[in-house]
Amino acid sequence: MAKDRVGIVGPGRMGLAMLKHLKKHGFEVAAYDINDQQLALAVDAGCKAAGSPKEIGENCDYVIIGVGFEPEVYACLTGEDGVLSGMASDGAIAVCSTASVGGVQDLARICGEQGIGFLDAPIARGRWAADEGTLLALVGGTEEVVERSRPIFETFCSDIEHMGEVGHGQVAKMMNNYLLWVNGCALIEAGRLAEATGINLPKLRNALMMSSGDSAALRDWDRMTFTWALKDMQMMEKLMDAENKAFPLAGLIKELVKDGRTIKATNPPDWSGEGGIAKRP
Repeated sequence: MAKDRVGIVGPGRMGLAMLKHLKKHGFEVAAYDINDQQLALAVDAGCKAAGSPKEIGENCDYVIIGVGFEPEVYACLTGEDGVLSGMASDGAIAVCSTASVGGVQDLARICGEQGIGFLDAPIARGRWAADEGTLLALVGGTEEVVERSRPIFETFCSDIEHMGEVGHGQVAKMMNNYLLWVNGCALIEAGRLAEATGINLPKLRNALMMSSGDSAALRDWDRMTFTWALKDMQMMEKLMDAENKAFPLAGLIKELVKDGRTIKATNPPDWSGEGGIAKRP
């Protein structure tokens, strides 16, 4: 079976790594980015450059959207210059950006009206996993679209989990990120308190990684940033508001991550000790 021609809109830090894996596995890949420098990096990696999202749609069978924010997802898909204005009815689109549940459901409806398949496909594990080709895709959509997507996603993902219908991929990613930031904020406070007692923090970290205090945030503390934390929690807030129920811990974490980004970048608890990386036993 002939491989889908793949387009990537937004080949940033993650998308660039993904397209390199696609090229390595023999896929024909085109890319578009409003940042000329980033687009040049994609071309250097062997991709064809497109002049607009519409051009991506015209020349690709399967399009991955990797832009940063939900309004950008809508902008590059809809409108006169959007992917959908140029894509044939047998194409498919995967939104790998973190977006709202209602947002991806709306986009799936718009795509369906044009006979285009839609995959709700946020990815997890971060930039290091993108480089290694070991990302986790949390996908929502029909079995047909999921199966069509597997040969593409398997080039840069070691795990693909079908969570259910469109929107459930975003729910899974949202819960994953929420728990990450809960642990991240707790590690700042726990680290500060532990340091005040004079305990050796890297030794404590190694002990915790053998106990119930273990977490991905603790293991990956050196690589962890709070760059997208506020955006993630704002998406969480939308979901909470839609449910019209109180989730006080989530509201508190949304406020704490605002300071968390600055603390982690400037003066974080030294869980690893002089920048070293503690190894899990």
